[in-house]
Amino acid sequence: MIRLILMLVLALPAVAQPLSVTQREEVVRIIREALVQDPTILRDAIAAMQAAEEAAAEQAAQAALVTHRAALERDPADPVAGNPNGDVTVVVFVDPRCGYCKQLHPSLQELLKRDPKLRLVVKDIPILGPGSVVAARALLAAHAQGKHQALLDAVMALRGEPTEAVLKAEAEKIGLDWARLRRDMDSPAVGERLGANVALAQALGVRGTPAIVIGNALIPGAIGLEELQAAVASARQRG
Repeated sequence: MIRLILMLVLALPAVAQPLSVTQREEVVRIIREALVQDPTILRDAIAAMQAAEEAAAEQAAQAALVTHRAALERDPADPVAGNPNGDVTVVVFVDPRCGYCKQLHPSLQELLKRDPKLRLVVKDIPILGPGSVVAARALLAAHAQGKHQALLDAVMALRGEPTEAVLKAEAEKIGLDWARLRRDMDSPAVGERLGANVALAQALGVRGTPAIVIGNALIPGAIGLEELQAAVASARQRG
């Protein structure tokens, strides 16, 4: 009984009525005695609090996905790959210099090949420094010429840094008008799009790249093809 009472006291952030000095001293005495007799009480109480915090964070994440669903999936300014009328939308936040994004990219492309009813939305968020900003601006400028996916494929295949010279070479290989693209990279519209992407990522609690949203699931990090397929199947089943 003492163990149960103690765990409840430790887990509760506050009580309805403040304890008096005498009551507080008595509670502290009970806690100290109980911890001496059974140190695992503290471990269990901490685990319970952590579980409660994780559950609260999960609820907040689910609420954020509902609140921002339109911005995630239906912003007309976003690059879209796959079936534009697909029954399931996958949203991926990527940084063009992120190694894990490069690891994920082939799996996403294979997923699109295998599932003709899938729609992919790419959110470029440059979070790894100035080089990422330059490359992300180039990708969004390429979107204005209908070649975001082609340049993204090229950037994800790079093993070196996506410097402006490298971006120019890759852009010209896939038929982009570099002069136009370079002008568009500095346009207010591109800057605003990047800012909106970063703000959306923050609102959803995205802490790094890649981050994938499929249905009601926010999946951090690079996952394999089978895990992607399972998440899509779950979202499709939910409707």
